[in-house]
Amino acid sequence: MGRIKTKMVKSVTHDLFEYYEDQFTTEFKDNKKVVEANLEGASKTLRNTIAGYATRLKKRKEDAKP
Repeated sequence: MGRIKTKMVKSVTHDLFEYYEDQFTTEFKDNKKVVEANLEGASKTLRNTIAGYATRLKKRKEDAKP
C-alpha cells in the first residue's frame, strides 16, 4: 500500500492540475519544476508530494485515453 495523501495535498494538486495541465508531464522531475514555479512558499516535502501526485494524475489520464 502507498502513502495516503491529505485532503489539502489533493485539493492543491487538483487546482494546479486544472490551470496548468498542459505543463505537467509523466516525469516527476519536470513536475517538481512546474510546482515550484506556480506555488509560492511551499516546503520541499510539500512540493515533492504535490509533484508526485500530479505525476500520478497525468499518468492515469494518459492511460485512460483510447
